[in-house]
Amino acid sequence: MSKKESFLVNRIKSVGYAFKGAIYLIRTEASVKIQVFCAIAITIAGFYFNISKTEWTFQVICIGLVMSLEGMNTAIEGIADFIHPERHDAIGKIKDIAAGAVFIAAICAAIVALVIYVPKIF
Repeated sequence: MSKKESFLVNRIKSVGYAFKGAIYLIRTEASVKIQVFCAIAITIAGFYFNISKTEWTFQVICIGLVMSLEGMNTAIEGIADFIHPERHDAIGKIKDIAAGAVFIAAICAAIVALVIYVPKIF
């Protein structure tokens, strides 16, 4: 019988797997690369314009939400392609819905960015 690993060891392994997944997502997905670029640019803008703590909070939440949803979208697409590799209308609809969720979050993030930065620029 094998010895069960401790809770702490399991949590450390889980964080390692999550980090590995995030790196894989950034390296392999073109849309995530664009989002990382945007996140870096908007973070630089935040320092340049000296945004408030509240504005930072909204900005970080928006960046995290869009990138997290993009990861979920990628996972859903991967599962859908694994289950049904050939073109299928139902699978296409599922993938479109997942992409739509990312789109909605990205639009909301863009609106938040406009609310934060337009008054500072003009």
